[in-house]
Amino acid sequence: MSWFGSSKPNAPEAPKATADGGFIAPDRNKRAHCWEGRDAYFACLDKNNIIDSVREGEKADKLCSQESVKFEQNCASSWVQYFKKRRVMEYQRDQTLKRLQGEGASDIAVQQK
Repeated sequence: MSWFGSSKPNAPEAPKATADGGFIAPDRNKRAHCWEGRDAYFACLDKNNIIDSVREGEKADKLCSQESVKFEQNCASSWVQYFKKRRVMEYQRDQTLKRLQGEGASDIAVQQK
């Protein structure tokens, strides 16, 4: 039991610290569970036309609560924040590219040294 009531059921175990104070990265299996939870949550958001689950938090919580719980249980909170921000950034990037293509912009070849 924690100071402010019981802890979340099925909460992920906290990352283990190393001798130098760093943390051990999640293994392949834990990362796969995280990505599965993320994909299910984002699929629910897509189904409900929600792009930014932070700004539209109430709507996302109402419509995708089960998926959100699994996503947050299987991923570190920093990963959850990162994936949510990345989703919005990628959407904005895709919309900008579509707009530019609609205005007649074309791809240019970038030469590598």
